[in-house]
Amino acid sequence: MPNRVRPHPGILNRTHWLALILSVHPAGSSTGTASQSLAATIRPAGSISAPALAALRTTAANFQPFTGTLSLNYRVRTTPSGGGNVTLSVTSDFTPSGGPSVAAGALSYTCTGATLGVACIGTQPASTAVQTPVVTLPASACAGGSGACSQYTNSVILNFSLADDPGYQTGTYSARVMFTISAT
Repeated sequence: MPNRVRPHPGILNRTHWLALILSVHPAGSSTGTASQSLAATIRPAGSISAPALAALRTTAANFQPFTGTLSLNYRVRTTPSGGGNVTLSVTSDFTPSGGPSVAAGALSYTCTGATLGVACIGTQPASTAVQTPVVTLPASACAGGSGACSQYTNSVILNFSLADDPGYQTGTYSARVMFTISAT
């Protein structure tokens, strides 16, 4: 038997080295693919904005109503079978005491110029007990984005009237009004 030289066990010979390289970098390649479905549920939505303050003023000297105008902006998306509305409620009656009172019927408003939906009809008494109508929104409304929903915001004008009763004490009075938008 001929003597063979065996390499040291920690050293790879050339044949083993090539086999190792070929096992790390295969000669052919393979590509795999996978697919995934994505799903999104687009729900009805609405947003609303109003100025921080609406001043009520009178132009007459004696006991004529105080009036003021407020522009309310809104965006909405409703379902084909749904709709929605914008409402007003007085969350804090006029303070301090001795002046006008929403609960006693001193504040009312009208709505005009709704760019989407139907503005309230006639004079509405403001209330501290219930939400009162501002705009009724239609089904399939889509406003506030791009494309078919290109009108970014819609608006409605509210014209407030506050009674000026001779029994009110002099002073500055304020009340808190909250607007709510709902969409289905």
